[in-house]
Amino acid sequence: MSSLADLINLDLSDSTDQIIAEYIWIGGSGLDMRSKARTLPGPVTDPSQLPKWNYDGSSTGQAPGDDSEVIIYPQAIFKDPFRRGNNILVMCDAYTPAGEPIPTNKRHAAAKIFEDPSVVAEETWYGIEQEYTLLQKDIKWPVGWPVGGFPGPQGPYYCGVGADKAFGRDIVDSHYKACLYAGINVSGTNGEVMPGQWEFQVGPTVGIAAADQVWVARYILERITELAGVVLSLDPKPIPVCFLFHHYS
Repeated sequence: MSSLADLINLDLSDSTDQIIAEYIWIGGSGLDMRSKARTLPGPVTDPSQLPKWNYDGSSTGQAPGDDSEVIIYPQAIFKDPFRRGNNILVMCDAYTPAGEPIPTNKRHAAAKIFEDPSVVAEETWYGIEQEYTLLQKDIKWPVGWPVGGFPGPQGPYYCGVGADKAFGRDIVDSHYKACLYAGINVSGTNGEVMPGQWEFQVGPTVGIAAADQVWVARYILERITELAGVVLSLDPKPIPVCFLFHHYS
């Protein structure tokens, strides 16, 4: 009998040309990630080849219960590091059935800016540093911190090495490799100033692709922490100490 791990890692390419596409979008808080999967008849190389889809916006805080349908438009595709093969992750943005961007869809307006010929000619480069904190699941306290207590003073943890300085490196390294596999331009990662706090960098990447890649990198990280049984916090001040930095040239 196959184990759960065997089935999770099952390679579909030997038995079907069909692929699984995981559609990803931003939820009603503007920070939470949502996703659901669908079967497609074969490999896809461009988001224009993908069908639009829908979801219940009343369950994500993005539509009223009496008019809850929200349509998601595929905008960028990435290789799926979880299912692998020809399976893909699809970054989407959200619209009403009439084709109007919903209020939490900030990508629509950004895309118009980045499509402006003067902006295209400028070839804007972005480098984004995303700090995050790994929290113990049941108590929402950073990994590496004593329960109900605090770690030693700042100093040994930044870019630190060792079991008493670096907490969660298996998650960090898994995320780094998964992002590179997916096609995300991750340029580095490092431990931050407190135990359980880390950072990854995306870029330099041109235009709106930088934002798409950061969101999918966040999604991949959330999936990995789900598997690891820890909680991901992107809160700028969860304890408080985390930030998101943007570099532009």
